[in-house]
Amino acid sequence: MVDSFPRRQARTRRFTLGAPRSLTVSPDGSRVVFLRSRGGTDPVTCLWVLDVASGREHLVADARLLGEDGDLPPEERARRERSREQAGGIVGYATDRAVTTAAFSLAGQLHVADLAGGAPPRHLPSPGGVIDPHPDPLGRRVAYVSAGALHVHDLASGATTTVAQPDGPDVTHGLADFVAAEEMGRMRGFWWAPDGDRLAVARVDTSPVQRWHIADPENPGRTPAVVAYPAAGTPNALVGLDVVALDGTRVPVSHGDDEYLVRVTWGVHGLLVTTAPRDQTALRTLRVDPRTGAATTVHEQTDPAWVDVVPGVPAHTASGALVTVEARDGAHRLVVDGQAVTPPAVQVREVVDVDEDVVLFRASTDPVSVGLWTWDRDGLVEVATTPGVHAGRRAGGTTVVTSGDLRSDGARTVVRRGEVERTVTSLAEAPGLESAVALFEVGERGLRTAVLLPSWHTPGTKLPVLMDPYGGPHAQRVTALRAAHLTSQWFADQGFAVVVVDGRGTPGRGPEFEKAVHGDLASPVLEDQVDALHAVAASLPDLDLTRVGIRGWSFGGYLAALAVLRRPDVFHAAVAGAPVTDWGLYDTHYTERYLGHPAQHPDAYAHSSLIADAPSLARPLLLVHGLADDNVVAAHTLRLSSALLAAGRPHSVLPLSGVTHMTPQEVVAENLLLLQVQFLRTALGLPPQGAASSGPSGPAD
Repeated sequence: MVDSFPRRQARTRRFTLGAPRSLTVSPDGSRVVFLRSRGGTDPVTCLWVLDVASGREHLVADARLLGEDGDLPPEERARRERSREQAGGIVGYATDRAVTTAAFSLAGQLHVADLAGGAPPRHLPSPGGVIDPHPDPLGRRVAYVSAGALHVHDLASGATTTVAQPDGPDVTHGLADFVAAEEMGRMRGFWWAPDGDRLAVARVDTSPVQRWHIADPENPGRTPAVVAYPAAGTPNALVGLDVVALDGTRVPVSHGDDEYLVRVTWGVHGLLVTTAPRDQTALRTLRVDPRTGAATTVHEQTDPAWVDVVPGVPAHTASGALVTVEARDGAHRLVVDGQAVTPPAVQVREVVDVDEDVVLFRASTDPVSVGLWTWDRDGLVEVATTPGVHAGRRAGGTTVVTSGDLRSDGARTVVRRGEVERTVTSLAEAPGLESAVALFEVGERGLRTAVLLPSWHTPGTKLPVLMDPYGGPHAQRVTALRAAHLTSQWFADQGFAVVVVDGRGTPGRGPEFEKAVHGDLASPVLEDQVDALHAVAASLPDLDLTRVGIRGWSFGGYLAALAVLRRPDVFHAAVAGAPVTDWGLYDTHYTERYLGHPAQHPDAYAHSSLIADAPSLARPLLLVHGLADDNVVAAHTLRLSSALLAAGRPHSVLPLSGVTHMTPQEVVAENLLLLQVQFLRTALGLPPQGAASSGPSGPAD
C-alpha cells in the first residue's frame, strides 16, 4: 500500500529530513560545516563537514552512536518549540572562530567535535541538562547553561566553573526570555568576548510575569505545566545584561530604560547591545565598555508605528563600518556607515554574513522571490539571479547558495570558491506530487496571489474554492518555491481551486504595506482576501464563488474564523487551526507592536478580536487546537467556543491532546489534513471523498 501524501509529509517533516541545513563556512573558506540526517525519513540529525577543495563530505558526529536524543531538559524543549524544530539528534551546534571545534548538546549531555583534524567527538563531564553550548572564539573553553546557571568547561584541564548562578527562584543566566525567542529571533542568552576571557550574559527574572497552567486533560493525574506567559498588557520578564569574568566577577551593563534586549554582538569592533522600548517605536544600538558597563548610543531608528527587527544587524565590516537595515524611501535598505547602499527597488530581508568588507544579504525586487546579494565598496552584485527563494553563507571568499524554485522539488545547496563549485548532497525525499502553481498580481494593491487547480481538472468545470492563507505579519505564503505550495496542491487535488493571498501586513512589499495593519489586525487582512478572491475569479471563471471555504493555522486560523464571522456572504465554511481569538491573550511583543498597549488602545483590541462576533456565526466552523500549545494557548479556542455556545451558534471543536503549536506527530498530522478535507466537503455540499473517480470531486488520495 502506498502511503498517502499527508503521511509522507508528516514522516519527512515536510520533506526537510535529509536536506543539509545550519551551514557554517570556516574563515579560510576551506570547509563547510552542516547538519543533515542520513535519509529523507530519518529524524536523527548528524554533524558533517564538506572539504571544499576535494568535495568530500565527512561525518563528524553520528547522533545515534553518541546516544541519540533522549529526555530533554524543559528549557531545551522550550527552545525547540520557539524555533519550530521538529527533528532530533544534533539539532544545533556552535563553533570557535576558526571553525575547528564544535560544541553541541545531545540528550542534555555536552559534546565537542573536531572539525579539522578528524578526531572522534568527545563526551565531556557536565551536570546534565546542558543547553546551548558555545566554544569561546579561541577554542579553549565551552560555556553552556544548566539549571539556569552558566558554566564554563576548560578543554585543557577538564575543570568546570560556574560563573553565573541564579540569585532567585525565577532567575536564569544565559538563556533567552520567551518573547526574545518567540518574537525577536534571539535564541541566545550569552556571548563570548573576542579573547575568550569574559562573557556578556543575559539575566532573566520571570517573577513579575503571570503564571499560566497548561494541563494535560487526557492524563488528569499529571501536574499541569506552569508557563510564565507575558500576555498583552501584563508585565514582561526583567532582562538585564552583565559582563561576567571567568572568576564570576560581574559588571552590570547600563542599557537605559528600554524594556527589550533585542540583540547582542561582541566582535573585534566592540560589544554592541541593541534595545527597544516596550512600544517598539525605537531601536537603539549601544556600544558598551565591558570594563565599566557604560553604554553610548551609536545608532538609533524611530518610527511612530514600530521599528522592524531585521536579522543579522547590527554588524561591522572588517574596516569597522557599521552595517544596519533601515526603512528609507519606502523600502528596507542596507545602510553602511549611515549611507543607504541599496536602491529603493530592493527590499532587504536580512543580512546573512559579513566577510571582510563584503556584506552578504537576502533581498527582493519582486516579493515572490528572495534573492542573494553582495555589497562592497565596488557596488552591488546579485549572487542568485534566477526566480525562486535563495539563502546562503559566506566566509573566506567561499559562498554557499541554497536555492529552491517552482520548477523542481526540494532545495539545492552549492558551494562556490573561485572556479571550484561543489554540491552538498541532499538526501531529502521527493514529495511525488505534481504541482502547477500560477502566480498572479491582482487588484488595486497588486496583491500577490497563488492559484492551484487539481492536476486532473478539465477547463470549463466549476470548482469549489479553498482560501489557504497565513495572511499576517512575519510570514509570506506566496513565493516562487514549490515546497511552499505542496499542502495547497494536495488540497487542490481533493477537488478544490486553492487560492493563497499575501495581503497587507505580510513581508516583502516594504514598510508602508507591512504597517497598514497598525492598530487593526482584522479589517485590512480580511479585505485583501476578499478583493483578491474576486479579482482571481473574474479572470478564472471555473472558480465557483457560491462554495468558498477557508483554512489556516495560527494567524491563518484567526483569519479563517474572522472570515466566516464577518463575511459570511463570501465565505461559506472555515477550518481555524490554533487561532488567536482574543488578542489580549497573546504575547506582549507581537500584539503590542500592532495594537498598542490594551489599556491605552482598548478599541483596537475589541475590533481585532473575535469573541464579540460569536453571535453572528452563520457558517460551518471547525476549531482545531493543540491542548499543549504554549504559544497560542487553547484558551483562545475555548473562549470562542464558549461564546458561540452561549449565543446558540453550532460549531465543531477538535482538541489535539499532547500537541503543541506544531503538529509533528505522524498520525496526527496525516489525519488532521484528512479530517479538514472531510469537513470542508461536507460543509460546502460536495459529494463524499471517493464518490467519483474523476471530475469535480476528484480521485481519492
